Amino acid sequence: MGVRDSISDLKYWVTRPSPRALFDRQLVWISLGLMLIGLVMVTSASFPISSRLTNEPFHFMFRHGVFLLLALAASSVILQVPTERWMRHSTLMLGVSFFLLVVVLVAGKSVNGASRWIPLGLFNLQPAEVAKLSLFIFMSGYLVRKNDEVRQTFFGGFIKPIMVFGTLASLLLMQPDLGTVIVMLVTLFGMLFIAGAKLTQFLALMVVGIAAVVGLILIEPYRMRRVTSFLDPWEDPFGSGYQLTQSLMAFGRGEWFGQGLGNSIQKLEYLPEAHTDFVFAVVAEELGFVGVTLILMLIFALVLKAILIGKKAFEHQMNFGGYLAFGIGIWFAFQTLVNVGAAAGIVPTKGLTLPLISYGGSSLIIMSVAVSILLRIDFECRLKQRSVSADDSQITTQSNNDQE
Repeated sequence: MGVRDSISDLKYWVTRPSPRALFDRQLVWISLGLMLIGLVMVTSASFPISSRLTNEPFHFMFRHGVFLLLALAASSVILQVPTERWMRHSTLMLGVSFFLLVVVLVAGKSVNGASRWIPLGLFNLQPAEVAKLSLFIFMSGYLVRKNDEVRQTFFGGFIKPIMVFGTLASLLLMQPDLGTVIVMLVTLFGMLFIAGAKLTQFLALMVVGIAAVVGLILIEPYRMRRVTSFLDPWEDPFGSGYQLTQSLMAFGRGEWFGQGLGNSIQKLEYLPEAHTDFVFAVVAEELGFVGVTLILMLIFALVLKAILIGKKAFEHQMNFGGYLAFGIGIWFAFQTLVNVGAAAGIVPTKGLTLPLISYGGSSLIIMSVAVSILLRIDFECRLKQRSVSADDSQITTQSNNDQE
């Protein structure tokens, strides 16, 4: 009897359409898929360095697994927070980010000459990741409150958020962390453009931003070495171009279908930071062009979902959610472009993680929180749509009763 009931239940589950959910199931599966891929690839890429540093080949895998659990736990909490509360406390969050950026300069952990982490025992908190999300949430609220000023005036609506960004950028450049500054700048430009800022002002500010980035590169010798090694990494393959040449070798060895999971040669201490900034090179070597394409398609699908959720939020007059969803989409897209471009030799190398895949507790948790916020925005849009449909149905029923 029990077997027959089980078969009947299975047949019902397979043949019946799933009930309409109040959240985007595809976004959930895409995100979980990227996290699972990240766990597998971090495990593969970190074997050699983990064995050398700790005599335990699965050390970084266990740590990344803990980060995943923390990210999922944080996401489950964030899903319960209404978007209106994010808007209400956006200034407070920005203030906390400023405080953390000051703390990391005073008492932060220095790695390779950069002070970007605050030791918390279980993992090292990277305030730059918190600052990204806080700035985008603050900007979304600002664009809702001051939308008319952003569209019509220059100083009142356009320069104020740039001044906030400039203060954050100054603290980040002291670490130094130019990569995060560029990601924040591009996302900020995108959000202002979507808000309807005047094209002339937008272009003028973009020119100033590009000039500032070029100036920051020119005044720092190590940044200039990165640019010159990017232009011709084979000129100094064992010096400034070492990391990029090793990454390009990984891409070359991968060919169409890769060398097979776990069979990378470049991760054997040839390619520095193989499990963090350059995990995509290991993906290319082990999974080949096909694997690389599938992962990029997943990330593109996540970005497309963010844009569609933002569009839906605007349609339901949820402007804060719309701006924030577009901001998260631009952030994920540009950071992926920089990480993949650096590994493939398309852009100069920058210390930016691959969203939801690279090893790193702060990045994984904050990006998981961002995905949870997207799910919450979509959930509130569906609730609003359901209430509107119910009201329309009630009006139609009432009208039919009156006619009878």
